[in-house]
Amino acid sequence: MLRGLDISDMLIIDRLELGFQPGLNVLTGETGAGKSILLDSLGFVLGWRGRADLVRQGAAQGEVTAWFDLPEGHPAHAVLEDAGLPGGDELILRRINTADGRKTAWVNDRRCSGEALRALSETLVELHGQHDDRGLLNPRGHRAILDDFAGNGPAREKVRKAWSALGAVRKEAALAAAEREAIKAEEEFLRHSVAELDKLNPEAGEEASLDTRRRSMQSAEKIRADVVNAYEILGQNGAERSLGDALRWLDGAAERAEGALEAPMAALNRAMVELDEALSGVATAIDGMSFNPLELEEAEERLFAIRALARKHDVAPDDLAGYAATLRGKLEALDAGEVAEAALLKAVKEAEAAYDAAADALTAARRKAAKNLDKAVTVELAPLKMERAVFETQITLEEAGPDGRDGVSFTVATNPGAPAGPLGKIASGGELSRFLLALKVCLTQGQAGLTLIFDEIDRGVGGATADAVGRRLSALASEGQVLVVTHSPQVAALGAHHWRVEKAVAKGITTSTVVPLSPPERVDEVARMLSGDTITDAARAAAEALLAG
Repeated sequence: MLRGLDISDMLIIDRLELGFQPGLNVLTGETGAGKSILLDSLGFVLGWRGRADLVRQGAAQGEVTAWFDLPEGHPAHAVLEDAGLPGGDELILRRINTADGRKTAWVNDRRCSGEALRALSETLVELHGQHDDRGLLNPRGHRAILDDFAGNGPAREKVRKAWSALGAVRKEAALAAAEREAIKAEEEFLRHSVAELDKLNPEAGEEASLDTRRRSMQSAEKIRADVVNAYEILGQNGAERSLGDALRWLDGAAERAEGALEAPMAALNRAMVELDEALSGVATAIDGMSFNPLELEEAEERLFAIRALARKHDVAPDDLAGYAATLRGKLEALDAGEVAEAALLKAVKEAEAAYDAAADALTAARRKAAKNLDKAVTVELAPLKMERAVFETQITLEEAGPDGRDGVSFTVATNPGAPAGPLGKIASGGELSRFLLALKVCLTQGQAGLTLIFDEIDRGVGGATADAVGRRLSALASEGQVLVVTHSPQVAALGAHHWRVEKAVAKGITTSTVVPLSPPERVDEVARMLSGDTITDAARAAAEALLAG
């Protein structure tokens, strides 16, 4: 609920502080006195987009402060929490506009963005008038208005969850289908490559092992002949035989040499032992160098085949086995794709069915609520002298979305049998005012702590009709707070609190101010509204009668 408004250096307002009360607050004054400036200033501090030239001429900056009572459970608390702004049972908004157009805003003394202000304003204040494109006259908001009237929040949330789930499974199915198509496009390559890799069956580390074995065999092939020749020279037909013959000759001469040959013969015996060990080692080496020439050919062929496949698939030779497993996995996915695709298509159909059920239930709830709203508005139109008018909430089929498949628009026909049309195009100024008032009365039932502003909503009506408008505004204000800018004495007389907007010129400077009216001052103001500049005794008597109810 709006409790106060402090305005400094805005348009033709020098300094103005207003305190508002629950119930019906009326603002009156002559045309051009500055009533719209109050609404412009309030809209500015609430973050609404409006006129740019708000700073009073000659001032460095304009400033507006508004403060509200926030009862427990007020939706503004959630907005404050989401925005990381301080809360409490009082909300103070302050916004500055410099002469060069820069704007700065605070919420409870914490800097905030214009977006945060606008989010808060949606929970604090509703403005309605004959040119209100932010609220009831905007068809884009009619569906949300109907849902709020019907209490369709849970049903709408169910539809949104179903739509989200449907979108997720559709996306999953589309991605799976795209992947399957991509794999299918290379199926021939995959099957050929897997067959080729499976036939070769390379193993990690095999390429290095084959290369080492190949080099070994190639080296052995080159040196084996030399090693064999050495063995033969050292063997029985070579050094071994010569040493044996020498020992036998020395042994025969040793008896006559008187010990001179013992040491040489011992050395030769040791040499024979060493020679035998050398022959054994060379023989072992020769055995190791023995291989089947076909083995070298086979090793080379396999080594070259592994390297060729690695180059073909642009992978390391040791990665061929893993690459084969990857290709095999793609083929398995392709082969299993039909089953998976069928499962996903089934999931899509189930999600579509769940969405359809939720959307159908929401549509049914909206149609039922539309009938109830039409009846309620019709009841409200009667005391506003529009008992022959027809209000109808039309629901049309639209493309499915997160809020269902319903298009909602408020239409009116001002006379029976006349064609119905959009609310803002069919009704005249006075009729539109009454339609908006009747609709708002129906939509706000049961809501507490709501601040509604009606900007000259009684324009174009007078007499008994204006009195009916005033009484509906008063009834509407009984459950909250209503601010009405009015030129109607009948409406002004029904206000619980009355302010007059005045404009004055001093030293060539025009300023606007707002003054609260005492009971006698109210009589004079209502009399002025009845008779004009000259207040007659008859006008004053009529004003007293209106104020007396």
